[in-house]
Amino acid sequence: MEMKQNLTQLFQIFILTIPMLRVLASNESLYKSLPGCKNTCGDVKIPYPFGISNTSSPNENLCILEPKFNLTCENDTKLIWGNIQVTNINITEGQLEMLFFVSSYCNSENSNRPTLGTAGFTISSKENKFITVGCDSYGYLNSIDNKEIYSTGCLTRCYGNRNQIENGTCSGIGCCQVDIPPNMRNISVQVFDFPNSTDSFGCSSSFIVKDGYYNFSVTDLNEFPYKNVPLIIDWSVGTKNCEASKGDDDYACKANSDCEDDIEGIDFGYRCKCKRGYDGNPYHPDGCTDIDECKPLNNRCDNGQRCNNTEGGFECLCLEGYSKNRNGKGCHSRNIVAKVAIGASAGIMILFLAISSLYLTHQRRKLMKLKKKFFQQNGGFILLQQLSTREDSSQSAQIFTEQELKKATNNYDESLIIGRGGFGTVFKGFLSDNKIIAVKKSKIIDENQIEQFINEVVVLSQINHRNVVKLIGCCLETEVPSLVYEFVSNGTLFDFIQNTKDQTNNTTWKTRLRIAAEAAGALSYLHSSAAIPIIHRDVKSTNILLDENFTTKVSDFGASRLIPLDQTEIATMVQGTLGYLDPEYMQTHQLTEKSDVYSFGVVLAELLTGEKPISFNRPEEKVSLAMNFLSCLKKDGILEAIQDGMLNDENKKEIKEVCFLVARCLRLRGEERPSMKEIAMELDGIRLTEKHHWNDGEANFEESQYLLHLGSSSVLEIGDSSSNFGYTGGYDSLKDQPLIALDDGR
Repeated sequence: MEMKQNLTQLFQIFILTIPMLRVLASNESLYKSLPGCKNTCGDVKIPYPFGISNTSSPNENLCILEPKFNLTCENDTKLIWGNIQVTNINITEGQLEMLFFVSSYCNSENSNRPTLGTAGFTISSKENKFITVGCDSYGYLNSIDNKEIYSTGCLTRCYGNRNQIENGTCSGIGCCQVDIPPNMRNISVQVFDFPNSTDSFGCSSSFIVKDGYYNFSVTDLNEFPYKNVPLIIDWSVGTKNCEASKGDDDYACKANSDCEDDIEGIDFGYRCKCKRGYDGNPYHPDGCTDIDECKPLNNRCDNGQRCNNTEGGFECLCLEGYSKNRNGKGCHSRNIVAKVAIGASAGIMILFLAISSLYLTHQRRKLMKLKKKFFQQNGGFILLQQLSTREDSSQSAQIFTEQELKKATNNYDESLIIGRGGFGTVFKGFLSDNKIIAVKKSKIIDENQIEQFINEVVVLSQINHRNVVKLIGCCLETEVPSLVYEFVSNGTLFDFIQNTKDQTNNTTWKTRLRIAAEAAGALSYLHSSAAIPIIHRDVKSTNILLDENFTTKVSDFGASRLIPLDQTEIATMVQGTLGYLDPEYMQTHQLTEKSDVYSFGVVLAELLTGEKPISFNRPEEKVSLAMNFLSCLKKDGILEAIQDGMLNDENKKEIKEVCFLVARCLRLRGEERPSMKEIAMELDGIRLTEKHHWNDGEANFEESQYLLHLGSSSVLEIGDSSSNFGYTGGYDSLKDQPLIALDDGR
């Protein structure tokens, strides 16, 4: 008896070992290199199309598919790509794991800026995170593609209170992290401390790291333990898509493999994978080999069947004494008569129909209850109550059903997307009366601010200004409410400025001046003439829309705040867009109407120069448009900064007046800035007449010096490039929570 049990245990161990042996065999075929080529370096396997050129092969270039796959093996222990150590090559996922350097900043003399030229590869947006560790620190991740620079980053502040920092959290206090945007290549990483910080201690660090590898510890603020960390790179072969590559001599996908070119994060080249029923290395000249589906523990056939392996598949044949079932699936014994009674079948069918009917009715009721719950949760009853008290119902917000908006947007078809932001996605829609609308489908709303949200819907729906996008209504039946606006057809002011760069002339200037005057009038209306004053809070060129006649429409009130009539400022979390944020607002967290004035000053600078508010294509001291503009004005060289082709004798005085209006708007102290009402009046005056008498020469220079002295105050000295770059770049500091949006404020 005991011997029988031992034999049974040995048999079970043998059976469990078989699949492990199959996996090992499969891995060996997956990591095949070409004959005569080195296939390991230390503990890392080197599958084709990667390879090491210095081999015993007669033609050393045969070891790699393309030059970008060439590796070196240092001292037979370290696998190197360029000068970076490779720790793993994944054929099935098309990924490369390597160790990349950490950027550190201890002081201006002790810092580094790691760079990585990725050739035909990209940094994996799904597998990596960008992290900054330190107090009063901010880090950048820059990418160069087709001579264009793209950047992301994050900041972290402690405000001298390290007792509140928790191990394992990376939410913006001591440690912050952001996702990696897709298609980033040829990267550089750089970290800085905030200027004049009283809380910087030790060194600050920024790095790209494989998601899940790094776990923040408070002790890392004193001494960061890593000099390099693992990151994941996505790779592909070739430079063309599958269809264009299949006829080429160097087509990489070999026998029994398929080509894939719709790869997330890769916008060039393609990858290969084995067809179903095959495994191995699809890039290797031997191609993929057949999987034997009939091996023990891999047999997919039922009792009464035997498995017959075929090329790329298998088939199940009935054993002797068995016949195929009527449905063609499985076999039954000829000796057992298995007849199902017609009455039993009918009973089962009736039972099935009854259960289905009850289920559908239950689901319908459940859906109605859920819609009612969301309607109440999103303040629907509060909104109905407020609308019922309105005397003029024609100006009230309309409440749309979820079905109406789905029909208007063709079930939120992606082809109808006209904008994306941090707070939601905007779709173009068509109502049943053929009216064109813009539907903003929000991502999230704070339940504690539902009543304020409803108040804003009611107030904004009653704003009837020709230069403010009209809020038509909202839908409250979904978990997160949607807003419905009038549709504006001609894009944003930002697009208009960038698209007219090569066509500037006096006519372009007149159009830009009119757009500026109309936008100022709209903001003046919101600040001074609305029933309850409204601070826009995110004034920028992408939030100023243009209709078919290039008439201005101020839009996107997702970040706006109503100001009680008995207050002039409100305390709020810092929120806005890089390059437009009011420095005083960032320091004090006190939101006032003058915060919109500062942002509008940056928009005026865009209209004058044609430049973006933040651009890493410019020299470091000119990254911020606001600071560069003030610097040029201080040096009496502002006319050199005006966009080429726009300045002439006819409009020179007008442009000078607007330049000095920009300087007043960009003063660091809000109390020294003009109101939006004053700005609107000045711009209207500039359009109609020459408001000021100008003298060239010293008077001009002295006035610019005086204005710049008032504007710079004592907060920031022009010429301090690290201060300008670090402070005016708009990296917001939050005491209690991380910044909501660093990209576009939406």
